[in-house]
Amino acid sequence: MINAKSRLQSRINSIVMFLLLTILVGVLAWLSNKHVIEYDWTATGRHTLSEASRDLLKQMPDPIEVTSYAREIPPLRESIKKFVGRYQRHKEDIVLRFVNPDAVPDKVRELGIQVDGEIVIHYQDRTEHVRSDNEQMFTNALQRLARKQENWMAFVEGHGERRPLGKANFDLGEWVGLLSNQGFRTQPINLTEIQAIPDNTKILVIAGPRVDYLPGEVDMIINYVEQGGNLLWLQDPDGLHGLEPLMNTLDIKLMPGAIIDYAGQLIGINDPTIALVTKNLYPPHAITNQFEFTTLYPHATAIESLESDKWIIKPIITTGDHTWVETQKLEGSVDYNEDEDTLGPLDIGVALEREVEHSDGEELVTKQQRIVVIADGDFLSNTYLGNSGNGEFGTRIVNWLSSDDEFISIPPKVASDIQLNMSNTTLGLIGIFFMFVLPVGLVVCGITIGLRRKKQ
Repeated sequence: MINAKSRLQSRINSIVMFLLLTILVGVLAWLSNKHVIEYDWTATGRHTLSEASRDLLKQMPDPIEVTSYAREIPPLRESIKKFVGRYQRHKEDIVLRFVNPDAVPDKVRELGIQVDGEIVIHYQDRTEHVRSDNEQMFTNALQRLARKQENWMAFVEGHGERRPLGKANFDLGEWVGLLSNQGFRTQPINLTEIQAIPDNTKILVIAGPRVDYLPGEVDMIINYVEQGGNLLWLQDPDGLHGLEPLMNTLDIKLMPGAIIDYAGQLIGINDPTIALVTKNLYPPHAITNQFEFTTLYPHATAIESLESDKWIIKPIITTGDHTWVETQKLEGSVDYNEDEDTLGPLDIGVALEREVEHSDGEELVTKQQRIVVIADGDFLSNTYLGNSGNGEFGTRIVNWLSSDDEFISIPPKVASDIQLNMSNTTLGLIGIFFMFVLPVGLVVCGITIGLRRKKQ
C-alpha cells in the first residue's frame, strides 16, 4: 500500500514538473520574441557594430528606409536581415524590406540594380546603393546621406557635348539620373553666356565635345582650374577641339590612335576597340579601392602622364599588357606593329590632385583640388552604362571629385577564432573519449539505474 502510494506521488510530481517545465519553455519563447539579447563572444567582435557606426547613427534623427532587391532565396535574405539587424539594434526606425527583382524589372533598370541582394538606402530625399554586406561600405553610404550640402555639377554645353539629361545613346541621362538620386544637382552652362564659372560649382564636367572651343572659353576653364576647381574631363579620341592648352596645364598628353583589346572575344565581344578592364588591372587609388567589377571602354585611347611639379598624377584605369594603341586606320584585320604602335599596359584614366590656397572670407585656407581625365566618354553613355561596373565606377569618380571620400575607417575584423588547433595526441584522446569512454559510461549508468529500480 505504501509502495503504491509512493509511486502515485512520484508520478504526480513528474507530471507537475513536466507541466512547469513546459510553461517555463513557453514563457522563455515568448520573451525571446519580445526582447532580443545577443552576446558577441568572438575574439575580434566581428558580429558587433563598431563604435564609429553607432556614433553616426546617433547623428541621423530621421527614419532610414533600407530596401534589398534580393530574390526569394532564404540564405541570402537571412544574411542581409542579420546584417541590417546590427544597425536596427541601435536605431529602431531603420525599416528593412525585400523586393524580388524579377517581379519589378522596370524598377530594377531605373535604379541601376546590378547584383542580387543589392541594398538601396533612402534617407530624407537622398539614396545610396550598397552592393555588399560590408560594414565599412554601408556606414560610409550612411555618412554620405547624412551630409546636407548640395553638390552642383556644371556640364559645359554648346560644342556638341554629351547632354546630361539627354536620352540618346550618345548622352549621359541615365548616369546623371543615378547621381541625382544620390544628392547631386546638375546644371548645363554655356561658356559664351557667362563671364566666369559659378563659384558654387563642385565639379565642372567636359563630356566629349565635337566642335572646337573658342580661345576665351578655354581661358575660362583654365582659370577655373588654376583657382582650384575640380574637373571631370571625358575626352574622346577624335581630337581635343581646342583644349590643347588645358591638357598642357594638367601636364598630360593624349596618345593618337585607338586602343585595341582582343581579350573581349573570350566573353563574346567581337569589337577589338572595346577595352576590357578587370579588377586585377585597377591601380591602387581611393576610387578603385575594393572595386571588383569589370568595366568596358569603347573606342578609348591612352593618356601619357608627363613630369609635373604641380600635380600628383596617378592612373586609375589601366589596360593589360596584351593591348596596344593602333595608329593606323581600323580597317580589316588589325595587327600590332612594333615600329608604329604602343604596347600596353596603357592608362585610359588618370586622377590629378594638389593642395591649393583659396580665400575663405578674410582668411587663406588650403584645399585639395581633384581632377579626373578619362580618354573615353562612351563608357558612361546611355548605351554602355549598364555594362558590368561602368555605372558604379562613374559614381565612384564623382564621389572622389566631390571630396566625398572621407570615409569612416573601420578596421577589418579578422576571424581569428574559427580554427581549433590541437596536437595529434590531444585529438587522439578526444576521439577515444567520445568513441569508447563516453558510450561505456552511459551503458554502465543505464544498467545501474535499471538494477536500482528492480530492487525497489
